[in-house]
Amino acid sequence: MDVMRTYESWLTMFKDDEKLVKELKSIADKPKEIEDRFYQELSFGTAGMRGVLGFGTNRMNIYNVRRATAGFAEYLKEDPINAEKGVAIAYDSRIMSPEFAKETALVLCNRGIKALLFNALRPVPVLSFAIRHLGCAAGVAITASHNPKEYNGYKVYGSDGAQLSPDAAEKVTVALNSIPYQDAVPMDEKEALDKGLLKYIGNKEVDDDYINMVLSLQVRPGLLKENGDKLAIVYTPLHGTGNIPVRRALKEAGIPNVTIVKEQELPDGTFPTVNAPNPEDPSTFTLAIPLAKEAGATFIIGTDPDCDRMGLCVRDSEGNYRTLKGNQIGALLLFHILSSLKSRGVLPENGAVCKSLVSTQLAKAICDHFGVALFDTLTGFKFIGEKMQEFDDTNSHVFLFGFEESYGYLSSNDVRDKDAVNASLLTAEAACACMLEGTTLYEKLIEIYERFGYWEENTISLTLPGKDGQEKIASIMANMRKGVPEKIGGFKVLAVRDYLSGKRTDISGAQTPLGTVPSDVIYYELEGGHWVCVRPSGTEPKIKLYVNTCAKDAKTAKELYEKLLASVEHMVS
Repeated sequence: MDVMRTYESWLTMFKDDEKLVKELKSIADKPKEIEDRFYQELSFGTAGMRGVLGFGTNRMNIYNVRRATAGFAEYLKEDPINAEKGVAIAYDSRIMSPEFAKETALVLCNRGIKALLFNALRPVPVLSFAIRHLGCAAGVAITASHNPKEYNGYKVYGSDGAQLSPDAAEKVTVALNSIPYQDAVPMDEKEALDKGLLKYIGNKEVDDDYINMVLSLQVRPGLLKENGDKLAIVYTPLHGTGNIPVRRALKEAGIPNVTIVKEQELPDGTFPTVNAPNPEDPSTFTLAIPLAKEAGATFIIGTDPDCDRMGLCVRDSEGNYRTLKGNQIGALLLFHILSSLKSRGVLPENGAVCKSLVSTQLAKAICDHFGVALFDTLTGFKFIGEKMQEFDDTNSHVFLFGFEESYGYLSSNDVRDKDAVNASLLTAEAACACMLEGTTLYEKLIEIYERFGYWEENTISLTLPGKDGQEKIASIMANMRKGVPEKIGGFKVLAVRDYLSGKRTDISGAQTPLGTVPSDVIYYELEGGHWVCVRPSGTEPKIKLYVNTCAKDAKTAKELYEKLLASVEHMVS
């Protein structure tokens, strides 16, 4: 792409947009900034688009949203019935989210497709539910999930309520690449309403049914109704969409004592109290912990702006508050679900759990104990959604739980993306069950470790922004593929899985197919049950390192982890 020519063409093409002209002219003497904004088009993948807000081909702005929507519309029109089924559209609290959502709706209308636009911000799982519940052809969520305030994004969903498959995303990309910016235009809002192409939806159509569905997912029916008033919970929506649905679900389940972090209660796309609204980051609980101490709460729940991820901070045996990792939360919820179903005599013989391949192998030990099948998927909850659809189509398994180490959890078959409302209620139910046993969530986690082994697990993200960063990430992945090391951190490499080539190669050189769609992931199986995985992020300028060790005690697992981590960091340096 000729960067300067594209830069100049935007100034000409959008000369009537005063804000755009002012912003782009302000960087006229900043070639590096121009290059970063125009060296590529914002890519459209299985997670849609995500990028820094601003003007340029490599930025999230009204023109890229319109063009992506026009391409998506053309893809949908391959089946004429989709126009009548329509597209559900939701948005979060981020800067420009309401504007992008309305533009999405009106561009769809202009191309003859009905748009069902939520009347206010909503969580991503509510959108996924709405698509299935209302029989929509597709859905769009305007959100950048847990990214910093400078970002926004455009998530796209199919008729099953899951994010698009790689094949579908490629078809959308082909369609949008054929559409000039000038042809991606919205219909007038009044005209769209008068023609019945635009409809605003909300509580009547979706919310009540969604909350009732979440309440039905309790695995210890009646437990919270009878004992929920004994729980004290602190909750922070981190300025996002979770405030109303999470509190409503907890209250209707029987928990009246939920203390909200007031400074983080209301939607605010500038996220003024945090560096990034990410419940994975312990610092997001800084304001919540003093409230928890005051309220005597044994745990704190935090959800990200689109309320698909849930973080958890629990009180330990010494009375200190500890943030749990995504794998630890997943293990707690998994054990709670399976043990509760078994104790009630309703654990299905063909029950199934799904997790991403970079999530904890502790899940396998728990599933084996309860006789439940465990399926590993590629990273991205859409692949768990695909597995759920496969179970539906074949009647081979009953879906019980799905999770990712990146703080995403789901126990509903009516939603096909991670759901922090669902996870928040399950966490409260698990805490209540622990309370009646005379224990806590933290002590239950230690009990799980004692029974199944200790796992030391971490995800290290290396941020490499811009064109230079993209090239560095590509170089790291290329170097990783140049040969199989005999050892990593002193541990023998038993096999390497390269998900880009689709092959698993063991130490003898024998290769077997992995049977997955191509994905830029390298996974090392090590002796002792340890493992390492390296992959670029699909939504941020980062490369991610997953380092996992296991042992019979916490001290040994930690020592092995430190040894392995040092070796992995050297490999990618």
